[in-house]
Amino acid sequence: MDNLYKKDFPILLENNISYLDSAATAQKPLQVINAINNYYKKYNANPHRGAYKLSLESTKLYDDARKKVAKFINSKSEKQIIFTKNATESLNIVAYSYGLNNLCEKDKIVLSIMEHHSNLVPWQYVSKNTGSKIEYMYINEEGEITDEEINRKIDTETKIVGITHVSNVLGTINPIEKIIKRAHSVGAIVIVDATQSVPHLKVDVQKLDADFLAFSGHKMLAPLGIGVLYAKRELLEKMNPFLYGGDMIEYVYEQNATYAEIPAKYEAGTQNVEGAVGLSAAIDYLNNIGMDKVQTLEKELTSYTLQELQKLAFITIYGLTNKHAGVISFNVNGVHPHDVASVLDSENVCIRSGNHCAQPLLRFMGIESTCRVSFYIYNTKEDVDRLIDGLYKTKKLFAKWIR
Repeated sequence: MDNLYKKDFPILLENNISYLDSAATAQKPLQVINAINNYYKKYNANPHRGAYKLSLESTKLYDDARKKVAKFINSKSEKQIIFTKNATESLNIVAYSYGLNNLCEKDKIVLSIMEHHSNLVPWQYVSKNTGSKIEYMYINEEGEITDEEINRKIDTETKIVGITHVSNVLGTINPIEKIIKRAHSVGAIVIVDATQSVPHLKVDVQKLDADFLAFSGHKMLAPLGIGVLYAKRELLEKMNPFLYGGDMIEYVYEQNATYAEIPAKYEAGTQNVEGAVGLSAAIDYLNNIGMDKVQTLEKELTSYTLQELQKLAFITIYGLTNKHAGVISFNVNGVHPHDVASVLDSENVCIRSGNHCAQPLLRFMGIESTCRVSFYIYNTKEDVDRLIDGLYKTKKLFAKWIR
């Protein structure tokens, strides 16, 4: 498979690696690296502070990045876009600023068993501090949440639903439109963890009617340390800030303060401007390719990988659903995933091994850890072939343990 994009990623060329761990973090193209370098060379200053030209230019870059994010996910307004350090912080803002102040003992929080710890542990904290209870939507053998499960678990006691758009373990694309519609029908609000979807699928927050939606820049070609929280305006207006300090205030007196308008209300302190600049460049890069094409490329590569893995009798694949994104979990029967990852690393193939910050899901599936491969636009069939060759090497090295 020819790849027009791999040449833009210096780390892949300089190290001659097959990088199959983009669900953890994506590599960065030169266009993003150069945008960050250019910011520090020409525009570095504290935004929203100075009246001098350099600060005004930094402010414009920061504010323009917000507008670009809003357009990318089709938010009505850039004021509904809050910059954070990652999706974890975004989800914690919702838990602390909304959850703690809107739940009581009779209320229920519904999560999927697929949730990353970032959209699960904060709700455990909310549950313990409000007396509300958590209930889970479980998956079938194909790794899917059925309509019956959605309708049974999301009932009139439900006030909050937390759902990952795409499972970071199984690659399942969840029916979040159905889940959001069901939740709204009983008066619940929905928090979508879109960390594994926004980088790979075309996401339209207005079409989804999501109340909150969170994602991280570093999984979509942007630098580490920049994340996004989208929320409906009426919710942001009513919620209390999560952090307090500079730039999120209107007036401060000795005994009280008033807060700035959104989004500044939720962005206390000096922000990660270079991260926002990098995210803006990453969005430009993805838009130049087209998200439909991104999805098509990854779908073809995922199909090819599943086809090749299914030829290996010593492999167990998890979550064989038709609604599949570019994430695949599997195990070499009888061999620990860390050992598999080490053998593959010796062949310059980078995969993830472990529980993927989703211990309840793996426990529900009756396993402790998996090998995980995940794709992005810079991957090719040759990367997959190297993976398969590495798995044959694993089989040879661990022959007496393989079942």
